[in-house]
Amino acid sequence: QVQLVESGGGLVQAGGSLRLSCAASGRPFSSYTMGWFRQAPGKERDLVSAISGSGTTTYYADYVKGRFTISRDNAKNTVTLQMNSLNAEDTAVYYCAAAPFSYFAVAREPSTYAYWGQGTQVTVSS
Repeated sequence: QVQLVESGGGLVQAGGSLRLSCAASGRPFSSYTMGWFRQAPGKERDLVSAISGSGTTTYYADYVKGRFTISRDNAKNTVTLQMNSLNAEDTAVYYCAAAPFSYFAVAREPSTYAYWGQGTQVTVSS
């Protein structure tokens, strides 16, 4: 069992930055791909970014490439999403999730993610 707690959401103006953090407890943190999903009203939950257990492989959705950076600290059981150049389309609830997966690979299928945080709201005003 893994418990995930997100923090760092809030209201920011377009062009600004936010940093989301997710603290995990439970089984060895490095055995999980960690992902950040987001869900806007009336839309499906999408994978925004993910990082392998090793921290050496990452995935970014095309619409955040060059703007968002994911990182993890296996010693502290945390994963972070640095979000820069935010725009109104980034407004959503952001969820941290954990998927038991290969150490050097990244899980991309939402169904692979077994554990989810409660979500944190990110609102970007234009």
